[in-house]
Amino acid sequence: MTDTIDSLLRDQAAAHGARDAVVDPAERISYAELNRSTGELGAAFVASGIGKGMRVGLLMPNGVAWARIALALMRIGAVVVPLSTLLTARELSAQLQTASVQHLIAVEEFRGHRYDLDATPPALRSVRTPEQVFALRGHPAAAEVAEAMSRGVRPADPLTVVFTSGSSGAPKGVRHSHGNAIGAVRSGLAARCVDADTRLYLPMPFFWIGGLGGGLLSALTAGATLVTEPVPQPDSTLRLLADERVTLFRGWPDQAEALARHLPASGVELTELRAGSLDALLPPRLRSRPGARARLFGMTESFGPYCGYPADTDMPETAWGSCGKPFDGMQVRIVGADTGEPAPTGAIGMIQIRGRHVMRGICRRSRDEVFTSDGWYATGDLGHLDADGFLYYHGRCDDMFKVRGATVYPSEVEQALRSLDGVSAAFVTNVAGPEGDRVGAAVVCDAPATAERLRSAAREVLSSFKVPTVWLLLDSQDGVPRGATGKVDMARLRALLEQS
Repeated sequence: MTDTIDSLLRDQAAAHGARDAVVDPAERISYAELNRSTGELGAAFVASGIGKGMRVGLLMPNGVAWARIALALMRIGAVVVPLSTLLTARELSAQLQTASVQHLIAVEEFRGHRYDLDATPPALRSVRTPEQVFALRGHPAAAEVAEAMSRGVRPADPLTVVFTSGSSGAPKGVRHSHGNAIGAVRSGLAARCVDADTRLYLPMPFFWIGGLGGGLLSALTAGATLVTEPVPQPDSTLRLLADERVTLFRGWPDQAEALARHLPASGVELTELRAGSLDALLPPRLRSRPGARARLFGMTESFGPYCGYPADTDMPETAWGSCGKPFDGMQVRIVGADTGEPAPTGAIGMIQIRGRHVMRGICRRSRDEVFTSDGWYATGDLGHLDADGFLYYHGRCDDMFKVRGATVYPSEVEQALRSLDGVSAAFVTNVAGPEGDRVGAAVVCDAPATAERLRSAAREVLSSFKVPTVWLLLDSQDGVPRGATGKVDMARLRALLEQS
């Protein structure tokens, strides 16, 4: 098994040298060239004073350049800290300090957002732009040292610190090693239908685990081609998908749905997409029945999905609506949210995970603060396991709320609402009222509907206390507030419902 970035680059260059490794609208690089250029750049980093174990922040948009810089650092044993291009100056400074970043590579501006690199923490030893990085030069002695350093990296060595997007609370710097990260990616390749012949497009930025693990490292581990772009826009993205003969589109469903709305007028035909891509962009004959395919489930702490089922295959009908089964190398258990004791089969409780693909730790937290005494990580997610081992997600522990003393799980209400005629999507949260929390629902309708009709239909599939009393009817998902990674912004959704 090739469980370091250096060994992966060498092996894939030998096996797929001429194949495109990464493609963006302005540049492409083959596996052979990626191996050669990252080796040279690694030597230049060594000559400039960057070495094994040093933490290097990377603040720049998706593209071939991001991949070259990150992989060059990783293969010499430096620890890459991807940073969001959306960070404010205060947020950037906080993350640099939390992750103990020593060197920073950053663009000066992206999409109108200028970064005040002069205001970065004084502990930084260097701040460079990508242009300055590519101007670095090594020398024969540095090349020999870099070669030795690369071959000396072990699977247990640190690879990256990735900050969680966070549905609530402050972002956490999650630490991963070469071995646990590559192992986590490899365990999910088959479920995500990624192999050496795949031309993968995934719109998520590389600074989140979805882009880094689900995109860049998935392609590298499989020997596939990753197609990416710095600024996804419907028209240019559709053209890129067609021109690059993309075979697999993964990501957030609403991103695929937005592209599908633009597709008829674009003149583009996506003839290469295959089953396993998100349904909205597939022809009807390749689409799955609602609920039949697994909703791959994971988190930054597990380096992406840790549970799933082949994305091109229907699950057994008894498992519809589930997230599939845990991947090899990962254990999942459900415990009482209050007691911490293992819950019986079918009971909803806190999801805990353990295994060789789980993170190594969290910056500035002790192991005792992160893991239980027997090595489990409490995810903060709610779920249940059925008798066949399929995992069902029931939202976050902090999403759960009570109505007149009875517990409401938003995901359960959402699933019931999606089963109603004319409802294509539903988003549920609590809305404060004079007598306590009420159930609020933002519903996307693909046919004329009224709140009263939906409320009446909901009574047929939900207990009375779970039926929403606050409704917001939307024509499309464009009206659903979302954060930078596509997750629903529950605070803003709650505010919209309070106004409805």
